[in-house]
Amino acid sequence: MSTPLITSEFSTTSEFSSDARTVPELIAKQAAAFGGRRALRAGDESLTYAQLDKLSNQLARRLRSMGIGPGVPVGLCLERSLSFIVGALAILKAGACYVPLDPDYPAGRLDFMVQDSEISVLVTTSGLSKRFGAAGTRVPTVEIDHSTVARESLDSVPSLITSDDLAYIMYTSGSTGEPKGVQITHGALTNLVCWHHTAFNVTPADRATQLASLGFDAAVWEVWPYLTAGAEVHIVDETTRKDPESLRDWIVTNEISISFVPTPLAEQMIHLPWPAHTALRFMLTGGDTLHHVPPRGLPFAVINNYGPTEATVVATSGAVLPDHNPGLAPSIGRPISNTQIYILDEKMQSVPVGTIGEIHIGGIGLAKGYANRPGLTAAKFVPNPFSSEPDARLYKTGDLGRCLADGEIAFCGRIDAQIKLRGYRIEPGEIVGVLDRHPAIRTSTVRLCENPRGEKQLVAYVVLANSAQVTGRALREFLGIELPEYMIPSVFVGLEAMPVMANGKVDHNALPMPTSANILGEEPPVPRTEIERQLIHILTGLGIEKITLDDNFFMLGGHSLMGAQLVSKVREAFGVEISLMNLFENGTIAAMAAEIERLSSKAA
Repeated sequence: MSTPLITSEFSTTSEFSSDARTVPELIAKQAAAFGGRRALRAGDESLTYAQLDKLSNQLARRLRSMGIGPGVPVGLCLERSLSFIVGALAILKAGACYVPLDPDYPAGRLDFMVQDSEISVLVTTSGLSKRFGAAGTRVPTVEIDHSTVARESLDSVPSLITSDDLAYIMYTSGSTGEPKGVQITHGALTNLVCWHHTAFNVTPADRATQLASLGFDAAVWEVWPYLTAGAEVHIVDETTRKDPESLRDWIVTNEISISFVPTPLAEQMIHLPWPAHTALRFMLTGGDTLHHVPPRGLPFAVINNYGPTEATVVATSGAVLPDHNPGLAPSIGRPISNTQIYILDEKMQSVPVGTIGEIHIGGIGLAKGYANRPGLTAAKFVPNPFSSEPDARLYKTGDLGRCLADGEIAFCGRIDAQIKLRGYRIEPGEIVGVLDRHPAIRTSTVRLCENPRGEKQLVAYVVLANSAQVTGRALREFLGIELPEYMIPSVFVGLEAMPVMANGKVDHNALPMPTSANILGEEPPVPRTEIERQLIHILTGLGIEKITLDDNFFMLGGHSLMGAQLVSKVREAFGVEISLMNLFENGTIAAMAAEIERLSSKAA
C-alpha cells in the first residue's frame, strides 16, 4: 500500500495479480489444486474444498436450468451455516448476484427486500420458505436441502461473469427508515479480496472466523478473502459469538489466526487476559467507532477498519498501536488498494489538514448504486472533480473526518448525528472522544433525551472498565477541562454493556431512559443547614438529580432558563434576590446557601 502525502486527499493504487479473476474462479482454482483441504467448519460439520466446489456446482446448475444468469438477483435466506456459503457460491457460479435475507428479520422486512430487489428465485430451506409471502410475495423457491438439487451434475459450470456484473446486493437501513439495496460488482469484490491477501499475508495455513450476521456486509469480508486463498473458515456458534470470554477461549482453542470482531465486542476482548502464545495474528474490527487503543502486551495486532457498505466493506484500514497518537481515539488508517479518500467542505473543496470535513470515497470499490433508486444513486454517487477519468465518481458518506499530522484519517462522527440544544449545535462524537479518554470508561455514547418535564437534555451512557468506579461529578469535571458548559451532559447513565444491533453498531433505540437507579452520582447530600435543605428540595424539583453540596448547578445541566426559575424559587423561599451572575459565581449548594445567608443578614 502506497503512502499518501499529508493532505486532505488520499489515494492508493495497485495492480491486480495476473490470476485475480472472480471469486468463483479463484475458489475453483483452490479446489482443483487442493481438493482434500478443509474449507469450512461449523461445530462438528465441515466441508473440503472439493466438496464445497461440487455442492455449489449442483445448485448452480439447478439455477441455470431455471434461466438464472448474469445480473439476476437471487435471494439467499439461510442460517449462518455451511449451507449459506454453499448457496452464495452457487449463485455466483450461476452468474447471478446474491441478496442475503437474514431469517431473523421480521417477515415484513423480508418481503420488502424481495420485492424491492426484484429477486427472481429464492434459495432457502423447506422450513425457512414459510417465512415469506406475508405481504403477498410469491417467487420461485429452490430448497437447498431438496433432492432435486442433489440430482444435478457435480461438474463445473462455465463462467459467464465479467468484472462489471453484480456479485451481491446488500441491504442497509436508509435515512428515512426504508432499507436500500447496495449493488456491488465482481470487480469491487475482487479488489477487496486481493488487498486483503496482501495486507494480512493470507495463506492456506490461516484459520479465520465467520461471526457477523449475514445481513451485515462484514460477512462478505469474513468468507471470500479466505476461501480464495485456500484457508479455512470457521463459523462461530450463536452463543459463543456474543460473549467476549467465550469467544476468546474459542479462538484460542481452535487456533484461529485472523478474526473479524465488531467494534463493541472487540473493545471488550482486547482488555481480557490472553495467553502469551496464541495462533491469532490479527484481530480486525470495524462497524462502529473504536474508542480505545489496545493495552501493551497483546499477542496479536489490532486493525481498525472503516468503510460503508457502498464501498465494498472496507475503504480504510490501519494498525492500532498502544502508543499511537496518545490522548486521541484510534484513527481509521489509510485507504486500501485502488481507493481514494477526500475530506471536503460543502463546496466540494479539500479542507486544510486538521480541519473536519465530509469523507468522500472514490475508486474501484464503489458500488454501482442503489437497486431501483436512480435519484438516490445520483445524489450520493457524484462525479469526481479530482479525476481525469470521465466516469469517475465519489461516494458522499455523510461521515465526518479530518487528516491527522501523520497522514492518517480520524473519524469524527456523522453529519446527521448533530444535536441542536438551546441554540447550540453539538457533535456527540466530540463529547464521546473526550469522555472515552477517562481511565474509568470502557466505552460511551451520547444522545438527546427528554426529562420527565419534557425538557431536552444531553445524556451520556457509559460502560465502566473492569472494577472501575467513577461519579457523575468526576466525569463532568473531566469533560469541563476541554469542553464548554453547553456540551457537558446533564446526566451520566451507567450500563453493564452497550446495546448493539445485528451489524455491531450501537443500538440507540435500546438505550434506557435515565432513572434514579441507573444514573451515576454521589450519595444523597446531607444538608448541614435549613437553607441547604431547602435548596436541595428546589433543585430536585427543577430536575437536578443526585447533586452533592459541592456540585455546580450549571455543570449538572442547569442553563439560563432553569437559572431564571431557580432565582424565582429562591426569591419565594428566602425573600432575597440572587442574580444569574451570582449563580455563575456561586453555583454549588454550599456557595448558594452562604450567599443567601449573607444577603438575608444584610437585609436584616
